[in-house]
Amino acid sequence: MKKILRILGVIVLGFLLLVAGFITWSWAPDIPVEPLKARWAQAPSQFLALDGLQVHVRDEGPREDPLPIVLVHGTSSSLYTWDGWATELKKTRRVIRFDLPGFGLTGPNAANDYSIAVYVRFVTALMDKLGVPRFVIAGNSLGGEVAWAVAYAQPQRVSQLILVDAAGYRIESLSIPLGFRLAGLPSLQPLMRNLLPPGLMDKSIRNVYGEPDRVTPELVAHYTDMVRREGNRAALRQRLIQRDTGREADIKTLKVPTLILWGGQDRLIPPVYGQRFAADIGGSKLVMFDRLGHVPHEEDPAATLAAVREFLR
Repeated sequence: MKKILRILGVIVLGFLLLVAGFITWSWAPDIPVEPLKARWAQAPSQFLALDGLQVHVRDEGPREDPLPIVLVHGTSSSLYTWDGWATELKKTRRVIRFDLPGFGLTGPNAANDYSIAVYVRFVTALMDKLGVPRFVIAGNSLGGEVAWAVAYAQPQRVSQLILVDAAGYRIESLSIPLGFRLAGLPSLQPLMRNLLPPGLMDKSIRNVYGEPDRVTPELVAHYTDMVRREGNRAALRQRLIQRDTGREADIKTLKVPTLILWGGQDRLIPPVYGQRFAADIGGSKLVMFDRLGHVPHEEDPAATLAAVREFLR
């Protein structure tokens, strides 16, 4: 009996040491926003007070542009996902991008509410603050859903709509990034609040790229810092809980000129949903990029922007 107890003790001790080792290896607590601002919010970044938040914004290009282009990022992303597009578009157009509440350097809102209705009000209020009455709006993934929801709620303000692998339907994914899967498990929340296993972000980003070799260490470092921004992991959990469903009928009422861009290798929101948007939005145009994934604008800015330029003309 004593021998059995000794064996069990060794097993329990070994397990505890294994857990302790994993926690030490994965320890990555939240980072306060100020050090992250110093690293990632150099000019032309600015922070605007809105709804109790300090919203991270980049507003570039000619101010006399009558129809600025507004770019809205997706879940766990940030305004930097649009760097490739913004670099070129700002030469001739006013380009406005920002970190949505719950993500990037903007961080969580006080109400802990990340519903589409809240995001629509946020975008509308931000455009009011910037003095932009009418605009073109583009969005990727969650940002795509926000973009078309803004067009639905404020049709008089949206001149053109660009959807990039957009959300909006009940989705059956072929593959979900590991980071999203872990964030969606309630039992792991107390543990994952301060943990981020090495390699997790790299693997998650590669999962949404059609050509994973395009993922760079600098890209992984940026995504990692944005996830670790104080409060963002808790906000992601709330966003996954608060996902809106049952609004598909609204899509069919959209009348705004619409361009739909989709990665043919998107396994998170597969190409069939791009085809469904094209079928539901009268007069829209669908452009498929066969080799790209869920973030084609980030993966290959030049190829995707060519289609955008043609549409804007």
